[in-house]
Amino acid sequence: MFQIQKREELNPTVTRIAVKAPRVAKKALPGQFIILRVDENGERIPLTVADTDPVNGTVTVIFQVVGESTEMLNHIPEGGYLHDFVGPLGVPTKIEGLKKVAVVGGGVGCAIAYPIAKALHKQGTEVHSVVGFRNKDLVILEDEFKAVSSRLCMMTDDGSYGEKGLVTDALKALIESGEQYDEVIVIGPLIMMKFVCKLTKEYGVKTTVSMNPVMIDGTGMCGGCRLTVGGETKFACVDGPDFDGHLVDFDEAIQRSRMYHGFERHRHEESCNLFKGVN
Repeated sequence: MFQIQKREELNPTVTRIAVKAPRVAKKALPGQFIILRVDENGERIPLTVADTDPVNGTVTVIFQVVGESTEMLNHIPEGGYLHDFVGPLGVPTKIEGLKKVAVVGGGVGCAIAYPIAKALHKQGTEVHSVVGFRNKDLVILEDEFKAVSSRLCMMTDDGSYGEKGLVTDALKALIESGEQYDEVIVIGPLIMMKFVCKLTKEYGVKTTVSMNPVMIDGTGMCGGCRLTVGGETKFACVDGPDFDGHLVDFDEAIQRSRMYHGFERHRHEESCNLFKGVN
């Protein structure tokens, strides 16, 4: 059993928890993920490591309530327990030798982008962060990004906070102003990553994306997280989650991501009604 030692709601649908898991905290690196289960009958939920505290033995993860399992997870109080917490899994993000990087995050994808920006900053890399949200109420991790970025562009679709526009607007402006990046690292909704990669390809800037398709076992056995990258089949859980964004078949990935939306929505509604009944 793994205790939730700290719990914080970052916005109405996104929660941050720190879980006591000393072995994972000691080894996890930016870009890697864990798989947890709420109880012995629970669904396996893959979540990227948002931060670690090896001294206190905690691992921080951030999740968005989108289905039945994350709804159940969101109802575990501080001091409560998870049944399983396995990791670290996946290949760490490669950041060695990078001198100047643009880190682009969209929505809850900022939870994945932040630890990478933090690690880059720690090694002395100049970090320009571009983060985007639909509106002011959904903004997360602003202070954290400020602490590790020499430049921060905050974007909202409706202009209710920061600048109005998309992350591609801000990134294009930075590049056209003369900023030269060794690499762009982008994490967020698939459609956002697709258009960021389309933009950076035009300017010849190397771009890495973090892919988070449907994942079951986390060892490459189930095949649920398969992607087409450079014409070859890859598995996000063992070959990634990071890939060359200019080689990813985003149209295929987007189509596959929609397969279970109806089922997830139905199960989420059922679980919400269940919790309402309990309360």
